[in-house]
Amino acid sequence: MKRPFKLIIFAGIALVLVYFISESLLSDDNYLLPLQKEREEKDLSFRSRANSPFEEEDRKAFKNLVYYEPNLDYRIKAEVQEFAQKDTLHMPMTNGSSEAYLRYAVASFQIEGQAQKLTLYKKVKAEEEAFFVPFTDKTNGFETYGGGRYLDVPFKENPKTITLDFNRAYSPFCAYNGEYVCPVPPRDNHLTVAIPAGEKVYEKQ
Repeated sequence: MKRPFKLIIFAGIALVLVYFISESLLSDDNYLLPLQKEREEKDLSFRSRANSPFEEEDRKAFKNLVYYEPNLDYRIKAEVQEFAQKDTLHMPMTNGSSEAYLRYAVASFQIEGQAQKLTLYKKVKAEEEAFFVPFTDKTNGFETYGGGRYLDVPFKENPKTITLDFNRAYSPFCAYNGEYVCPVPPRDNHLTVAIPAGEKVYEKQ
């Protein structure tokens, strides 16, 4: 009589483990598969005449962008404090000009046990509903583009928290072609740690 009872317990434990493992895998697939698709579609657009930032010769030679392996540790939930007064910052551009952005809020979070902050910007008179988050970190000039990278975060009113998904960090077009003009990440958006996630530096192939 005792053995069947033990078998029932073991079977129950096994079912619970299978459930949680399958849920974990499903969750990863729900995140990783769309991310992979986004990257493949970006490569396709860079090969096309209409959307590629490359000159014709480099476009024909282009194969794909290079990324760090996706790491869910760099998909970070940050606390948001909205600025009471949203000042306009004339963000410097790579050609010496500037573009107007609203300093909308500051996002606070931790990486490797270290407190970090990033200012969330919103382009003045922009049609797209997104926060623009230009940033630099300790990978710049080594594994990633020296001028820094960008994040686009879905916009929402009065945010208390947001998700900063560094797996989606991307290089500006001026990383591929010096003819493009790109925003330069402000000093207050420098992270004091390395962010080994998202797009790596592009080298001609």
